[in-house]
Amino acid sequence: MGSLFEPGYWMSIAAGPLRILTAKNLLLDNLNKNVVEDNLARATLPDGLDALRVEMELGDVMRLIERTARWVDPATFRLLPLWYPEYARKCLFYKENWTAPQLNKGEHKQEGNTYANRALTHALGLRSDNRPNWSCCHIWGVDDALFQETNVVVQDRRFFSCVGNMVLLPTPLKAFTDTVPEVKAMIRICARALYGWHCDHESLVETVAVIDRWDDWGAYPVSWPRGLGDGKLPPGVVPLNNDIRNDAVRRLARIRQDLEDAGPHYPRDQVREALAYWKVAI
Repeated sequence: MGSLFEPGYWMSIAAGPLRILTAKNLLLDNLNKNVVEDNLARATLPDGLDALRVEMELGDVMRLIERTARWVDPATFRLLPLWYPEYARKCLFYKENWTAPQLNKGEHKQEGNTYANRALTHALGLRSDNRPNWSCCHIWGVDDALFQETNVVVQDRRFFSCVGNMVLLPTPLKAFTDTVPEVKAMIRICARALYGWHCDHESLVETVAVIDRWDDWGAYPVSWPRGLGDGKLPPGVVPLNNDIRNDAVRRLARIRQDLEDAGPHYPRDQVREALAYWKVAI
């Protein structure tokens, strides 16, 4: 170590911290530069739907849906349009014949999609344990690809378990019905023509207007009806059979029984209102 009195000693001591500070500043500058560059790179990423459209035509998606979708027979829809009028999205579950709250980890359990799934499954003559990787898709609802808005349509008992408001799709294809506006519109056009009904919830006025003025038929499946009287049935319609008919009869009988015998939490008034909308005699 040099003497305190050697020339330049104190200058070298002072320069040490200076060099450290300079190196630290350079490191911070580089880090900030990398962060800025990373942010710029992320900001240039295109919308995922636009990226997909570059690689895949809309018609290709619709052909997959056309060949794989499973639809309820219009005759089944007319037989029993609404299967579980006591349920809607986010309604509360009760056990022991509607006498006691059903809890999940101490919280009152809410309906997600359980009884919509069950309605579609039975209306197609299936059982839940023999439809792996198939998903129930509501046709009419609030369009919100980010799932941030309240879907007031499926929170309405008139529409939640309506079998004319659902289609069964292979699970990977559900993403298209959730996020691609053109896919939603074409499925709605088909459903309206097939069942002779569209959802008239007040939140869907513009949604219905969109399909009223639809004129882009390039990607629309050729086997699907465009309007009433077309005489077409989509390839995946499951014909009404005795099993489906018997399930519908049993379901309606259970609704009538619950109106008479279920516990105090059974939503009798709402059930009657929902069935009255569909002109189902109880």
